Amino acid sequence: MLIAEDQAMVRGALKALLAMEGDIEIVAETDRADQILALASQTKPDVALLDIEMPGGDGISAAGQLSRALPACRTLILTTFGRPGFLRRAMESGAAGFMLKDAPAHELALAIRRTMAGERVVDPSLAAAALSAGDSPLSEREREVLVAGQGGASVAEIAKALFLSEGTVRNYLSSAIQKLEVSNRTEAARLAEEQGWL
Repeated sequence: MLIAEDQAMVRGALKALLAMEGDIEIVAETDRADQILALASQTKPDVALLDIEMPGGDGISAAGQLSRALPACRTLILTTFGRPGFLRRAMESGAAGFMLKDAPAHELALAIRRTMAGERVVDPSLAAAALSAGDSPLSEREREVLVAGQGGASVAEIAKALFLSEGTVRNYLSSAIQKLEVSNRTEAARLAEEQGWL
């Protein structure tokens, strides 16, 4: 098993917890998303346990890379962020499961075993919330523009970062604001983030 978790204390606790299980062996660990694929390619784990937010990228994108490059390695997302949009994106990227970090500790080893056995493991309440929330109304470009502007970047800075014209950026922002029925791009980004669409 591979563990990708950027918080050293959490990663250590996961390792200690899983070391008590006789049938689960940790073959690799990292605190960066951009190291996951290389480590998995070297160590060939059956399961990759991934956090979502890490330096060098995110666990959902890494799950997609693993699914394409190493289909025998099944991915289980373990996160603090129980957002319906994150669950949808994780499943669409090829993740086999999605668990919240506040689940009881004994459920983790069970979820890993079920993932290894080819089952999908998803927190039931989060699955229900994802179904009721529906798909993101944002296009991929609208999502990219909102992400690029999250730190307070100007329209010109967003345009430069995404190789778009300023007018095109304004159009995408306007469209996202209308679709999300909010009054400005800050509210649009906040709402989309809360839903896990960014």
